[in-house]
Amino acid sequence: MQASVRQVILRIGGALLVALALLHLAVTPTIARFITQSTTRAAGRWLLPPMLLNHVVVAVLLLPVGAITFYAAPYAARGERWALAVSRMAAVSVALLPVTLFALMGPQYFQAIPFVVATATVCLACMVLLVAAFWPTRAEKP
Repeated sequence: MQASVRQVILRIGGALLVALALLHLAVTPTIARFITQSTTRAAGRWLLPPMLLNHVVVAVLLLPVGAITFYAAPYAARGERWALAVSRMAAVSVALLPVTLFALMGPQYFQAIPFVVATATVCLACMVLLVAAFWPTRAEKP
């Protein structure tokens, strides 16, 4: 894989992670509204805080992972070890997301369009990042 191709792929993967974080934040009010409208007031008070915490924390964590992957892309393409380590760690972390989603979530969740879009984005980011991060380099620099 040419260095420029690796850089572009890592940048796209990083941008997809940032987009996923923004999507996560964008749908949070919709999900909050769904919870409050679909449950009793007491159940909503109990369910809403952990859901909001989850969505905000995931988005806040995805933003820097995507940004650092985007930033490290040209350095990883040149074979610099720190950047390869960053891109590989991001790729493995992201690769665990779809596996976890499919293992823990039932098929009923895949009927919601935002959930399908988020899952597809994670899967796409996962595939691109894994290929770009672990493709052999000619010379890894210290």
